[in-house]
Amino acid sequence: MSIELISVLMAGSFVSLLVLGLPLAFAAGAIAVIFSIVLYGPPGLVLVVSRVFTLLGNSVLVSVPLFVFMACILERSGIAEDIFSAVTAWAGGVPGGLAVAVIITSTLMAAMVGVLGAEVVTIGIVALPAMLSRGYKKDLALGCICAGGGLSTLIPPSVVFILYGLTAGVSIGQLYMAGIIPGLLLAAMYIAYIVIRAKLNPSIAPRDLSTEAALPLREKFALLRNLFLPSLVVFAVLGSLYLGWATPTEAGGVGVAGAALAALAKRRLNWPNVRHAITETTRTTAMLYWLFFGSSALIGVYTLAGGTSMIQGFLEAFPLGPIGVLLMIQLVWIVLGSFIDWIGILLLTAPIFVPVAVKLGYDPVWLGVLFCMNMQISYISPPFGPAAFYLKGVTPPGITLTDIFKSIWPYLGIQAAALAIVIAFPQIALWLPQTMMR
Repeated sequence: MSIELISVLMAGSFVSLLVLGLPLAFAAGAIAVIFSIVLYGPPGLVLVVSRVFTLLGNSVLVSVPLFVFMACILERSGIAEDIFSAVTAWAGGVPGGLAVAVIITSTLMAAMVGVLGAEVVTIGIVALPAMLSRGYKKDLALGCICAGGGLSTLIPPSVVFILYGLTAGVSIGQLYMAGIIPGLLLAAMYIAYIVIRAKLNPSIAPRDLSTEAALPLREKFALLRNLFLPSLVVFAVLGSLYLGWATPTEAGGVGVAGAALAALAKRRLNWPNVRHAITETTRTTAMLYWLFFGSSALIGVYTLAGGTSMIQGFLEAFPLGPIGVLLMIQLVWIVLGSFIDWIGILLLTAPIFVPVAVKLGYDPVWLGVLFCMNMQISYISPPFGPAAFYLKGVTPPGITLTDIFKSIWPYLGIQAAALAIVIAFPQIALWLPQTMMR
C-alpha cells in the first residue's frame, strides 16, 4: 500500500470519526490502532503502547496538572476582582477605561492562569456586568473579554507551551520567556485599539467620573496593595524560571504554593474551593493526557509508514522557498484552528512542521511562539472559537453567540497584525530567552 493511499485513508477515516461525534482523542487513538494492525499486524500494537509509555515517563508532564491546579485555585480566590478594581481605579478615566482595565487584568491573570477557559469565565463574571451597567456597547465589552482571555495562550505559564516543548523537544523555560514580549505587545495593541475607538466614538464607552477613576490619589495607591499577591505569584513562577532556580515542573509546584498562600490570605482556601480545584484539575488533565496519547500514537504509526517523511520532503521542495513554507505552515494552523482543538493541531502537525522549519534555518522556540499566536486566533475565530462558548456561559440571557462572534472581528485583525510583526522581527520573541540564566 502506497503512502499516498495510506494518507488519504487515514485522513478520511479521521474526519469521518470526528463528524460522527467521536472525541478527538479517541478518534486519533482508534485510527492509530486500526492502521497499526492493518499495516503491521497485531505486533504493530506494540508501537501504540510504547508511544504511550514513553510519554508517561516524561517528568515534564507533571507540570501540566500543577499549573492547571494553580489556575483553578486562583480562579476561586477572588484575585481577579482585586486586580480589576485596582486597575479600574487607575485606568477608568481614560477613553474606554473599563475595557482597558479588562485587557490589563487579563494580562496579569494570564501570567498566573495558563488555561484559557478559566480566565475567560472569571473575567466575564467580574467585568462584563460592570461594563454593560455603565453603558458600554456590547460588542466592545464582549470582544475585549474574549481577546484578553486568549492571552493565557501566549503569556506563561501557558499549558500550550508545555505540550509544544514536549512535542518539539524544545526548552519549556525558553518558550515561556519567548512568549512574554509578544504577549505584552499584543495586549498593548488591544489597548491602543480600544482607546482610539473610544476616543473617536465616546458613545460606545461612556465615561463616568463618579466611579473608581475619580478616587483620591491616596485611595488609588491603597488599591495597589491588591496587586501584591498576584505579582508575588508571577515572580515565583517566571522569576524562578528566568533566573535558573527551577525547572518548569518545580516552578509549577512553586506556583501552586503561591496560589494557595494567596487564597489563604484572601480567606478563600476552604474545602469546597479546594475540592472544586481538584475536580477541575483532574478533568482537564485527563482530557489533555488522552488527547496527547491518542494523537501521539497516530503520528507514530503514520511516521513509521513513511508519511511524515513524504510531507517533509514536499515542504522542503516547496517552490516559494523558506518564507513560503513558513507562511503555508501558518495558513494550515489557522485553517485547522477553525475546526480542531489546539492540542490536536499541535500533536498532528508539530512532528512534521518543526523538523522542516529547523532544517530551513528557523528557530523552534520562535516557531513555538508563532504556533501560540495562531492558536490565539483559533480561540476566537468562528465556527469553533472556544472562547466565545466559554463567555456565553456567563453572559446575560439577551446576549447570543452571534453577538459574541460579531464582536471579535477587530481583534482577529489585531492578532493577525501582531503575528506578522513577530514573523518579520523574530528577536521580539527570541531576545528574552537569550538573556536567561542557564
